[in-house]
Amino acid sequence: MHGIDTVIHAAALKRIEVGEYNPSEMFATNIQGSQNVLDAAEYAGVKRAVLVSSDKAYQPVSPYGISKAAAEALFRRHSGRLETTVVRYGNVAGSTGSVIPVWRDTQGVVRVTDPSCTRFWMTREHAVEWVLSAATSTKQREVLIPTSLPAFRLMDLATAMNKEYTVTGLPEHEKLHESMGPGLSSDQARRMTVNEIKEALRNV
Repeated sequence: MHGIDTVIHAAALKRIEVGEYNPSEMFATNIQGSQNVLDAAEYAGVKRAVLVSSDKAYQPVSPYGISKAAAEALFRRHSGRLETTVVRYGNVAGSTGSVIPVWRDTQGVVRVTDPSCTRFWMTREHAVEWVLSAATSTKQREVLIPTSLPAFRLMDLATAMNKEYTVTGLPEHEKLHESMGPGLSSDQARRMTVNEIKEALRNV
């Protein structure tokens, strides 16, 4: 990190199911790993470090969420010369392992935990812009959250993708609605129509 002005810390174990069967590895990576990044950045004289967090860190119900909440606390409470900022957002449309590429690769019926589940719609481009804006923000020791994202229901996404689905039931470590902060829940956001989702999928 010597000679670096800004560090963006996006490395993490991110699969919720991994934390369910191996929480110690998730804590080591997401919590101790974040502390290692802070220590190295401070030692090397980096000016600013940005943590890429997750909506799962807000009111966490899984080891993954707990680990990201702890990583946020480390960045927000860092007391050295290093400037720190946290960006928190939810699923990114089309990201590896997420529902859209999984369903595209699935022949026939897809699995849905709960048709009424809602999630925010965020593109990769928006996510990148949000992280880069945090890297140049004057705000420090804060959690920056996008506040104007639309949301969609899983059943509407399935319809937009011409997929039949079977309902598997919501596991205890997964939330029905995506929440990023107080008053910022996907069931309260503007709901995308099926036609809007179809149009948005063309760019994913």
